[in-house]
This record gives sequence, C-alpha cells and structure tokens, in this order.
Amino acid sequence: MAKQEKMVDEITSMEEDFAKWYTDVVIKAELASYSSVRGCMVIRPYGTALWENIQAQLDSRFKATGHENVMMPLFIPESLLQKEKDHVEGFAPEVAWVTHGGSEELQERLCVRPTSETLFCDHYSEVIHSYRDLPKLYNQWCSVVRWEKSTRPFLRTMEFFWQEGHTMHETAQEAKEETERMLNVYAEFVETCLAIPVVKGKKTDREKFAGAESTYTIEAMMHDGKALQSGTSHYFGDGFSKAFEIQFTGRDNVLAYPHQTSWGMSSRIIGAIIMTHGDNNGLVIPPVVAPVQVVVLPIAAHKEGVMEKARELTDSLSKFCRVKLDDSDFSAGWKFAEYEMKGVPLRLEVGPKDIAEGRCVLVRRDNREKTFVPFDELETKIPELLAAVHDGLYRKALERREEMTYSVADFEEMKEKAATRPGFIKAMWCGSDDCELRLKEEAGVTSRCIPFEQEKISDVCVCCGKPAEHMLYWGKAY
Repeated sequence: MAKQEKMVDEITSMEEDFAKWYTDVVIKAELASYSSVRGCMVIRPYGTALWENIQAQLDSRFKATGHENVMMPLFIPESLLQKEKDHVEGFAPEVAWVTHGGSEELQERLCVRPTSETLFCDHYSEVIHSYRDLPKLYNQWCSVVRWEKSTRPFLRTMEFFWQEGHTMHETAQEAKEETERMLNVYAEFVETCLAIPVVKGKKTDREKFAGAESTYTIEAMMHDGKALQSGTSHYFGDGFSKAFEIQFTGRDNVLAYPHQTSWGMSSRIIGAIIMTHGDNNGLVIPPVVAPVQVVVLPIAAHKEGVMEKARELTDSLSKFCRVKLDDSDFSAGWKFAEYEMKGVPLRLEVGPKDIAEGRCVLVRRDNREKTFVPFDELETKIPELLAAVHDGLYRKALERREEMTYSVADFEEMKEKAATRPGFIKAMWCGSDDCELRLKEEAGVTSRCIPFEQEKISDVCVCCGKPAEHMLYWGKAY
C-alpha cells in the first residue's frame, strides 16, 4: 500500500519521535488533558466515552461468567495492609498515605488503595462461613492510586481507572481454573473488540504480582516494538485466607481455607489502542469500542436538500450504529482532518451530486478506501465495512508482530537483537532468577511471559547454556 498523505500537521510523526507522537495524539484527539495534580490526567468526554464502551464490553463478559459488581472503600487501614507480608512489601514504595483528618492526626494511617485484595479479604472473613457461601465471584470498577515517579497519560499515571476482580473458591483447582478463564476472557475481548493480537502466558516468579503464587498475562506489541502488559490474572492459593483468618466449613464438616484469585485490566488499554493502531494522522479506533462509528459530513451544506438528507441519514443510521452528524460551518477539509485525528472508523459524505444519484460515499479510516453505496443499502453495507475495518486492523497488527518477533539461541545474538531490532525475542530459559536478572542488566530486556504455546528453539538456556526449562518471550516494555 502506498504511503498515506499526512492530513494532520499538528501531530509529530511517529518515525521522528514516538513518545512525542503518542502525547500529541492523546492531547490533539481530546482523549485526555494534563491536570494541576502531578501525574494525574483529566479524561475528556471523548476518552471517557471510549472507556465506557470498553467497560460495557468487559462488564457484560464478567456477568456472563457469573460475576457480580461491588464497591469497596477507597481507604485501607495500615494494620489491614500489613496482614499479608509479600503483598505490602510489593506495594510499599507506591503507597499514598492519609495521616490527618481535618486538623487532627489520625491514630492509624490510611492507605489510598493501590489495589483491593486486603479490603476484599476483610469483607470475605465476615461473609464466608460454609462451602455453600462459595464461590464468591466479585468485581469492582474504580480508580486506584500508585505513587509513580515517571508518568505518561493512560500508560502510567498516579491515579488510574480499572476493574479488579476478586474471587474465592472452595478448592485450589477451581481457583486455578478461574484464573485461566478470566485471562481467556481478556484475550478474547482484546482480540475481538480492540483488534489487538496478544500472547498469553505465565509470568516468571520474578515478575509475578506481589503476594501471588502465579500470575498470568496477555502481552501486546506496540507500533515501536515494545510490549504492553494488557491484562493480568493472579492465583493466590490460600495465603491471604490464612493471613485474614477466612475459613469455611467444608462438605466433610472440617474447617478449610478458601483459595483466591484476582484479575484486572486498566485504562492503560487505551494507550494500547493508540500505540497499536494509530498513525501519523492520529487515532485509529476499532469499531466495536469507537465512541462514534460513523460521522456524517454534508458536502456543500448550503445547497438545497443537503442538510435535510444528512439529518435523515443520521436518524436512520442511529438505529444500528453510533453515528454523529457534523453540521458545523467548518470547511470539509477541516472536518476530514478532525475525524481522521479522532479515529472515527467510517466517514459518510453526502452532497448534491450524491443525492441526485441516490448514493453516498463511505471512507474507511484505516486505509482511506472509498465505497459508493446506494442509500437503501447502507443498513447492510455499514456493518460489513465496520467488520472489515476491524479485520484489517487486526491483520495489520498481527503481521507487524510477526515481522518484529525473532528467535535467538545464544547470549551474544540476544544482546545484538535487543540492541538493534525492536520487538519480541523468543529464547530458551533455564528457570534461574540469576539468568533472568543478567538478561535484564546486560541485554536490557525483561521476561514478558512463558507462553502457553511452547516452541523448542534449542535445548539450552540462552544465558547460561544449562538445560532449558521453557521458551520465553523477552522484550522492552512500557
């Protein structure tokens, strides 16, 4: 495909400065603005609408798998946070503390929640008594606070928005099945709604969530070859249950500890959409979650019948898609650039000549392909084109990932690839923490995951040459 003409000059090209391109897109497309609170952002209406569509898709999947939404407190007493040693140590550097209420110093500090495992466990200790009370399949939508030193809109902010699922189960097997089931829910959502291909796998012990026995992840590749951890699911065993003295009477009439999971996906997934599908003209939003799926642009709106037809089309389209009519007095060229920047999947143009011929023009955002469609075929053609946009975005992202994924068999090749080729590196690993740390320090890569779909690249570890246990994806990450 020929290189596309650049329509939006205010956006730095990604080839020139990828980080600046990303920030330009966030700001110019009006997804978010910087706030007066360091490290926090204002998510603007367009960004909020995108997040709401993501929420709706995920929430329906959670409820279809039997989960219920709850709302937990914003604050966690310090004594509660201290109950699980590994968990509190993992989060200690990122915790924000409330020390005063009004002018009075609090007798006990309150943590502003960085995550809610301890709150859920405190509640579960009150409501779980028998095997009949299990499973508990809870989820909450909220914001959390982590005191980040370096921040970027959506990708890493001190306050961010997410969902966090927290479940309790009668047996370890049930909890492990839940952990993998929810990871699969995330993977299906990201691929079928966001058009982003992912690698599913398990985190190494070094990279797993604080307090978890095992952590599973979906990893996506961004335009610049860096990985973005896009959703995680954790199996905790009964560690939290013992720390919080959560017990239930089992079917054998003996007291037992329930087994726990948690899983989460945050608003950083919006950053994944931007960095997977965006181009030098701005956003490209997958149709399933796009705030506006079709924008109707009247051409020569001052001419007789044009605005009336545009309104008529908007009304009819609203029955089967999210549609917006732009009847402002800005020029057609300005509107083209504006909706390119905002990533609207389809643009519908209608002018005097189109009306005379009984048709309109549909233009795809992903490749600018134009299609002339009779008015009476729009109800069929628009869903077809929206599906084609999704498939095109997914195929393009998958091809890019395959082109930027490399297999290496020795340490020198690993260092060379990591230094010169952005992307994922597949290599064997012995399972040693020392080798993982050496690869991070000397090659500059972190382990992304032990993929469920294993390949045998060689028999030995890429780092130490000892017998290998797993093939891993390695890379640089956000």
